[in-house]
Amino acid sequence: MIKDKILVIGASGQIGVELTLALRKVYGNANVVASDLREENDLLKGTGPYVSLDVMNKEMLHVQVIRQNITQIYLLAAILSATGEKNPNLAWNLNMQGLLNVLDIAREEQIHKVYWPSSIAVFGPTSPKINCPQQTIIEPITVYGISKYAGEFWCNYYYQRYGVDVRSLRYPGLISYKSAPGGGTTDYAIEIFHAALEEKIYTCFLKEDTYLPMMYMPDAIKATLSLMEAPKEQITVRTSYNVAAMSFSPKEIAAAIQQHIPEFTIQYAPDYRQAIANSWPQSIDDTAARRDWNWKPDFNLELMTAEMITNLQH
Repeated sequence: MIKDKILVIGASGQIGVELTLALRKVYGNANVVASDLREENDLLKGTGPYVSLDVMNKEMLHVQVIRQNITQIYLLAAILSATGEKNPNLAWNLNMQGLLNVLDIAREEQIHKVYWPSSIAVFGPTSPKINCPQQTIIEPITVYGISKYAGEFWCNYYYQRYGVDVRSLRYPGLISYKSAPGGGTTDYAIEIFHAALEEKIYTCFLKEDTYLPMMYMPDAIKATLSLMEAPKEQITVRTSYNVAAMSFSPKEIAAAIQQHIPEFTIQYAPDYRQAIANSWPQSIDDTAARRDWNWKPDFNLELMTAEMITNLQH
């Protein structure tokens, strides 16, 4: 058995930081190379190797993969929904070309496994709102959603045509106390905790009854590792798996926070992100993930709220 050597691209981002730390626990610090264009995140400092890397520079990426004897790549570098709408061309170029660069190198170097996240942003206004199924009408209206949907088909293509073992999850909104949100439409669900503890008031950019699928970061990390550790023959979805944990509205998360901080208040000032949120499902059906690799979340709204507040207070 060759020891797996993992490259995480976009390691300083919201998912990247915690995924890198989790991978280092499993594979050993020295065997997980973190990389990003940005400064190394403080939480990663001293925990293992770090290289400055631009996923758009294919030659530089290829050199690193060979030099470090990489056998698995986790590609997390992306421009998210709300940020992407401000610069659609940049979002498309980074989200697509970055993926194609990684897939090409994976094919040439016979990389064992590639992980690339998709998102609930692939769904659009015509997708079912409640328990949105794995296979359904998908007509995204953001450049982020379009790039993720196209990316799902590239992953499937490289698997079918070249045998590249690419795996993917359609993440819902992710909530974490460790790393800052990355410019998504679900970011309010992180901002609200900081505001509740610091100012005791929060102005939400979505309407009070906007339900969206959400997930606490430990569950997202657990889902990612479970998917990547599953035997190849159990993976039946080669585009991207639906995964779900909980769905709530701003009003509901505010009420959950008030159980811990009674004086907290919320007000609403919906902006351009409301239209993006309206186009997404309110809940997700993840039967395929539960069936293929035994997916099951650990956290609901109450458990997550308690953990978020406890951790942010320290």
